[in-house]
Amino acid sequence: MRKFVSALALSLPLSLLVGTTTVQAEQTLSIATGGTGGVYYPIGGGLAEMIGRHIPGYTGVAEVTGASVENMGLIHREDSDLAIALADSVYKAYHGEGVFKGRKVADVRALGSVYPNAVQLVTLAGSGINSLSDLKGKRVSLGAPGSGTEVNARTLLEANGIKTSDLNARRLNFNETGDALRDGDIDAGFWSVGPPTSSILSLATSRDIKIISFTQQEMAKAMKAEPVFAPYTLRAGLYEGVNKPVQTLSIPNVLTVNASMSDELAYQITKTLFEKVEELRAIHSAANDTTVEFSLGSTPIPLHPGALRYYKEIGETIPERLLIK
Repeated sequence: MRKFVSALALSLPLSLLVGTTTVQAEQTLSIATGGTGGVYYPIGGGLAEMIGRHIPGYTGVAEVTGASVENMGLIHREDSDLAIALADSVYKAYHGEGVFKGRKVADVRALGSVYPNAVQLVTLAGSGINSLSDLKGKRVSLGAPGSGTEVNARTLLEANGIKTSDLNARRLNFNETGDALRDGDIDAGFWSVGPPTSSILSLATSRDIKIISFTQQEMAKAMKAEPVFAPYTLRAGLYEGVNKPVQTLSIPNVLTVNASMSDELAYQITKTLFEKVEELRAIHSAANDTTVEFSLGSTPIPLHPGALRYYKEIGETIPERLLIK
């Protein structure tokens, strides 16, 4: 077989041989995402295309996974080269807390945060609900059982002295929450998802909605209870009828790698992510929030040295928490 291949190679034009060598030299980077119906998969696919287009010698491929928790294991075992995961999972993995107790992922590093899930507290105009404290005694959807929305809503409420027993709590998914608000079956509902989200967009076309802003004090208490919460502003006009910016909280979605990735590759990926971000925005609007400022303000674990090199190169001040101690 080797003789046959050698003979074939000798008979091929030099241009084809060069092309073949180039293809063989390319390394495919696996990007762990989530299910095909979520945001991780198209974002991961877009990043894979950007890597193939802008980083010589590399291509990328988005892999369907069980998302955040599974992705931390894939990074630790180096079964994936990059992974997107919610910041609370990344933080707990790095520190060996929660579901990662006893199986700390000390070798996970961040390239940055890509986009946030925003905590959105929605009610109808005229409901009389203008703040978190106004939820007491009201019918409120906290999100589907076991969902990130439910976890985020409970953390926010409890940090501000509001118990679930103070509410007439419901546990509905996004579409059910939107329908219940529209039909008057509940008074308010929480969403924790990348904005804008279709169920709120749909509700806003049939009802006059209001999204509640959180006070600085409320956010500070929530961020003390959950270190990965970060301030976030919903842009005016994001939803029909919401004509002023809304101050809320977000949980970042973090782009992670193993510490063993070469500094040069980590640098090139980080540089490509931010300097070619319009290509990612063309694939999914969640990438409208993919900025250096958002990344440095919300990433919860230390940066890979290659990513750190990029941020320093463009003159950014690096928060202490992002440095390896």
